[in-house]
Amino acid sequence: MLAGLDHIDIQILQLLQHDARITTKEIADKLGKSITPIYERIKKLEEAGYIKGYVALLNKDMVDRTLVAFTTVQLKEHSQAALRGFEREGTKFQEVMECYHLTGQFDFLLKIALKDMNEYNAFLMNKLATLPNIGAVQTFFVLSESKLETAYALPLPEPTKKVVKRSL
Repeated sequence: MLAGLDHIDIQILQLLQHDARITTKEIADKLGKSITPIYERIKKLEEAGYIKGYVALLNKDMVDRTLVAFTTVQLKEHSQAALRGFEREGTKFQEVMECYHLTGQFDFLLKIALKDMNEYNAFLMNKLATLPNIGAVQTFFVLSESKLETAYALPLPEPTKKVVKRSL
């Protein structure tokens, strides 16, 4: 997927992943390029879908979402309609930050952010448990966070070698 990107494109993506507020001028300065070509490259990366959007990462403690839980869900039925139905309805809950369809014993993994255990209990009883086709639910609560990374490691392409033609 990175095949169509060159060294400059990847460096732009790396810079934006670490600071989405970096200006086009700052990127151009860091890469030793002029502003207009960098601006055009960013627009092309956005249009091609490499850049999905720009966000501010909030401190969960400051916004009162200190209880983070990973909940696995096993469905009773595994038809396409049942799987898509859970995915559609389960992702509507504001407490669900991430939802993954899995292989193995459990069908889905939800990352849930809540205020406290009372809020988790209300979420479980009044929202998650009301969805049809729920077979088993298992929740793991986060005790501490050692690493939270939002930036993907992107390999830089190998430099292309220029072939020098010699005339005889």
